[in-house]
Amino acid sequence: MSADLAPPLIAWYRDNARDLPWRAEGFGAWGILVSEFMLQQTPVARVIPRLTEWLQRWPTPAALAASPPADAVRLWANLGYPRRALWLHRAATEIRDRHDGVVPRDVDALLALTGIGDYTARAVAVFAYGDRHPVVDTNTRRVLARAVDGRSQPGQPATADLAAMTRVLPADDTDAAVVNAAAMELGAVVCTARSPRCEACPLAAVCAWRAAGYPDTGDARRRQARYEGSDRQARGAVLKVLRAAPDHSAAAEEVIAEWPDPLQRTRAIDSLITDGLVEATGGALHLPR
Repeated sequence: MSADLAPPLIAWYRDNARDLPWRAEGFGAWGILVSEFMLQQTPVARVIPRLTEWLQRWPTPAALAASPPADAVRLWANLGYPRRALWLHRAATEIRDRHDGVVPRDVDALLALTGIGDYTARAVAVFAYGDRHPVVDTNTRRVLARAVDGRSQPGQPATADLAAMTRVLPADDTDAAVVNAAAMELGAVVCTARSPRCEACPLAAVCAWRAAGYPDTGDARRRQARYEGSDRQARGAVLKVLRAAPDHSAAAEEVIAEWPDPLQRTRAIDSLITDGLVEATGGALHLPR
């Protein structure tokens, strides 16, 4: 059954894939690595302009490593989860120091870099270097859950996901890379979580969920906490002030002093300091230097 998914996925992807920067011929391993960091939990539309700005300023890992971490945090701007900016800066430094400035191809070497997990390591190896590995993100897991397992939603991420995707991949490296990309693309634009467009799906003829009559098998996915009024919002407000401040520094008592929940304000600042996104020196807060 799993092997039946590859041919229709390849044909559909070649006709319907979105024109995205990181899919361009010769985009390069560094650009793909940066894009994968940015795309984690962030919509494509917000990533594209920021990615272009980053790669213009830092076209190589060594270029980013030579800049202070504060510059990375500042240019991360509205992408959210700003720890990714620090992780990317550290990964760039590690690539410069351990790999002569070249993004490694080996999955284990990629996994050894700061901020890189199973998905990102395999995505770089596959989409930058053309190697054959399973690449599994949230969209892929949903496609597999429906088409192969007949479930309406996937369960929690598990190591079995990689084995499940491996069974779908063709033997040819190039075709395998296309199938990896196609499964993600299908989950992003057709086999969506809330409103799947099954009439437009290239897997309709082989989909186990469709054959079973689209049963509701439950949804065990973790729900993201509401942003409004959250600690994440308070953290974002602190970073926004410091990004805009001269020298990215401001008196501690003046940073979001008007925040309606003083305890939350303190908690946000303390957590940013713990994460290394903010430093406190002599009564002032500033981005990392």
